Amino acid sequence: MRDYDEVTAFLGEWGPFQRLIFFLLSASIIPNGFNGMSVVFLAGTPEHRCRVPDTANLSSAWRNHSVPLRLQDGREVPHSCRRYRLETISNFSALGLEPGRDVDLEQLEQESCLDGWEFSQDVYLSTIVTEWNLVCEDDWKAPLTTSLFFGGVLVGSFISGQLSDRFGRKNVLFVTMGMQTGFSFLQIFSRNFEMFTVLFVLVGMGQISNYVAAFVLGMAIKLEDWRKLLLALTVPGVLCAALWWFIPESPRWLISQGRFKEAEMIIHKAAKINGIVAPSTIFEPSELQDLRSQKQQSHSILDLLRSRNIRTVTVMSIILWMTISVGYFGLSLDTPNLHGDVYVNCFLSAVVEVPAYVLAWLLLQHLPRRYSMATTLFLGGSVLLFLQLVPPDLYYLATALVMVGKFGITAAYSMVYVYTAELYPTVVRNMGVGVSSTASRLGSILAPYFIYLGAYDRFLPYILMGSLTILTAILTLFLPESFGTPLPDTIDQMLRVKGIKYRQTPTHTSMLKDDEENPTILKSTAF
Repeated sequence: MRDYDEVTAFLGEWGPFQRLIFFLLSASIIPNGFNGMSVVFLAGTPEHRCRVPDTANLSSAWRNHSVPLRLQDGREVPHSCRRYRLETISNFSALGLEPGRDVDLEQLEQESCLDGWEFSQDVYLSTIVTEWNLVCEDDWKAPLTTSLFFGGVLVGSFISGQLSDRFGRKNVLFVTMGMQTGFSFLQIFSRNFEMFTVLFVLVGMGQISNYVAAFVLGMAIKLEDWRKLLLALTVPGVLCAALWWFIPESPRWLISQGRFKEAEMIIHKAAKINGIVAPSTIFEPSELQDLRSQKQQSHSILDLLRSRNIRTVTVMSIILWMTISVGYFGLSLDTPNLHGDVYVNCFLSAVVEVPAYVLAWLLLQHLPRRYSMATTLFLGGSVLLFLQLVPPDLYYLATALVMVGKFGITAAYSMVYVYTAELYPTVVRNMGVGVSSTASRLGSILAPYFIYLGAYDRFLPYILMGSLTILTAILTLFLPESFGTPLPDTIDQMLRVKGIKYRQTPTHTSMLKDDEENPTILKSTAF
């Protein structure tokens, strides 16, 4: 009996129909980039200081000295969360005493910002931070918003897989696109932080693809009011609704549901677009029932822990994916904290991914996986550690180093998908990549709080991300090398982790001999 690939082999591998669907699906995930990274601007924290009421009886001198100074990056700046006790300095002002001359400011009692804050509007007119005062005692809420969004992505990835098997790939794709667009639009009308965050979680759940096309973000980021920015970000999602009439359902899924006529119509259409004459009858009556009932051998997640080797590969893959995700999303979310124009920095952070993807493609085509991964991770991690040595006045150099770090980590992020898929055998490959991808989502949930640590020490996020990245680069060198080797079909055929001794069973030896006689070498990294 022929399987699906044999039945549809006459279509070819990369004809006009396949290219059309590829570009249409690529267009459908563009809103993922907007939604995933919009929080960089939606939750931007501008410079702020305690508000002193206009009704306070203060002289101009005391009003100018009502907020204590603190040291930041080698210079004195107004404190963001403290002011001198208003009652005390009002009394000094009434007595005609001058700050600094008649009164030692360092000895004055301080208090929190009881009358709210004054936010700079040099960069943002409005963000959720300025809208609901998410600063000082509540500054933990802004990174929580981002973490919960990625938590929604994690939950959505589990749900969408089950739903797509039951209701169809196309239906679930457009429902989740609708969730992203609809709930993003509803966020515009958020009345408080809690409502905004709940809706953002639902937006994350709709975002079934966690691959962020960040380079499109620079197209709409000059909107400085967060509600207008959200409105602009929903427009691509609305436009993508037109793709419903161009993207077909998966013929494989239709066959699994017994809808053979619909599957044949799609295949005939594909053949027509490709300029190929399709057989009048694609599925023979005798094989229809066999195709419908065809099932793969059942495997569970416990198979990823069955042997010492696959258990070690799984643990190492989880660490690798999580660390890369922390670095990638951490550096992406940190762009507003860099010196210079926040919009230019975000644009540069996005543009630097393009050469990173090109480099990753070249490395995958021509060089061993382990050394390619380790080199890009070493590059990204080492420049992040070097940042603390850059003098404060050379902020352009610091920004350039951050971009180099983003370049290296992005290249590693794009290669890890292929590398992980090659390490796992066919019987658990999707499961292994799925578990590793889940680990990356956990990393994206943690990333906002790595950046949050910058409130205590500017270089602490870079030190942590750089150290973890370099340690992971070293760990990568112990993984098996899969470049140019046969893809394993069973767990026993997996490549071995370096430095671990194994007992070779007769079954394993015979499988290896079979592979040597009939090797299946991965010729292309595209799948």
